[in-house]
Amino acid sequence: MVRITFILTALIFSLTVSCSKEGDIIYKDDPDFEPTRTPLVTVIYSPDGLGDQSYSDLIYKGVEDAAASKVLRTLQLSPISYDDGAKCIEAAIDQMSTANDSIRRLLIVTSAAYDDVVRENSSRLDNNPNSDILYLETRTPLTSKGSTLFIQYYGAMYEAGAVAPIIAPEVLLIGANPENDAVAEAVNGFQDGFNAGYIDTEDYKNLVLRYIGDGIGDGFIIDDTTALEIMFTPDWEGTDQILVPICGGAGGTFNRLCDVFGLYQYVGIDRQQVSSKCHFSVLKHVDRAVFKCIDDWLQGQMQKHYSFGLSDGYTELAVHPYLDEYKNNFSTKLTDALRQQIHEDAVKKEAGYAN
Repeated sequence: MVRITFILTALIFSLTVSCSKEGDIIYKDDPDFEPTRTPLVTVIYSPDGLGDQSYSDLIYKGVEDAAASKVLRTLQLSPISYDDGAKCIEAAIDQMSTANDSIRRLLIVTSAAYDDVVRENSSRLDNNPNSDILYLETRTPLTSKGSTLFIQYYGAMYEAGAVAPIIAPEVLLIGANPENDAVAEAVNGFQDGFNAGYIDTEDYKNLVLRYIGDGIGDGFIIDDTTALEIMFTPDWEGTDQILVPICGGAGGTFNRLCDVFGLYQYVGIDRQQVSSKCHFSVLKHVDRAVFKCIDDWLQGQMQKHYSFGLSDGYTELAVHPYLDEYKNNFSTKLTDALRQQIHEDAVKKEAGYAN
């Protein structure tokens, strides 16, 4: 197996990137690097995305699983800013578009915050049959060369909203920002499920929505002080609430603070938590989706656009009540028949959501 791990590949990338007199970044082949015909997959994340124990780490896993299974080299980069990430994308496309060897190269861009730079530069790969791009988190296919992937979260989040009142009738729903399509869809799905009335709450329910940031790339990282300010919301009538963090790596911060301070029960998003405060999770199997796309690419069968979701098992609601109190609540209030009804409704609503 030929595989380059994150730390090593970050070093190699830094050695093969230089600056012109004007300060522009130029990607150049390392003259000391031994030639190889092994395909190379380069992944560029949102700033400080790796280590979020969530979406980015799942992508990392999917890429490395593919590398181990298919024999690939990997270059996985987590830039320090969106400007640096954009420069990395441009540098990678520079190298991929001008390469005159037969090495197959795939660039994976994981964040919709890079939309402009991806769409402005992807056409430069049109004339190189060995280079391709996979752009995640967008419903809009590229007009030039390249494939796109969007995993719908509406259905699984609808299910989560539907069963949330089993835990508590009051919800603090936290979104990273209102501009990100994936976040907006997840927020809408949860709200719709919560308001659908599958679980009797004796005529009282309350959902408070907060966003961390404003821009499409904002709100996926948060410090403890800001997170606690959001958590100490005054908009409650009762004393029993559940927190739902749809905000990538920032969700881990909220989960940890819930465990430390005991302020809320919470939902695990993109992770199956083991905690007395977390009794169900919503999972997005982006690792499996990325693995499939890489496999299709290797076979020359990568689709122009991929759309996965609840109906094909790429998202799911995982119920895992930790305490006996909640085990009893789930067993009495969420019968098999009701859960099946919620699931079928969620699949239908997800199918119509983007249309």
